Amino acid sequence: MRWLSTLDAMEDELVSDSLVHRYDLAASPDGLRGSEGTFSLCSFLYVDALARSGRLGQARYAFDKMLTYANHAGLFAEEIGPTGEQLGNFPQAFTHLALITAALALDHEMDAVAS
Repeated sequence: MRWLSTLDAMEDELVSDSLVHRYDLAASPDGLRGSEGTFSLCSFLYVDALARSGRLGQARYAFDKMLTYANHAGLFAEEIGPTGEQLGNFPQAFTHLALITAALALDHEMDAVAS
């Protein structure tokens, strides 16, 4: 599966403690002042990819960690800041769609292993 090398490269360059940056700001300056947090959509898509690759332990860890960044109503912002604060657009619909996709992929792969 060729996409596994992409997943590995992503882990090497964009993942920090299971949270994913949408791009490497040092390698691709965007011209905007300040820094950017990790991108919630990318972090849930990372969980999906980990689950589909069979890395269920990593996928479960990353999924559970992402859930800790929801607010009291279970909603997510576009980004997660360095100290865990929600940044950017809030609530962010596509982040919630990615959460559902990640949950379904993780559940499907865990069920397949259990049976």
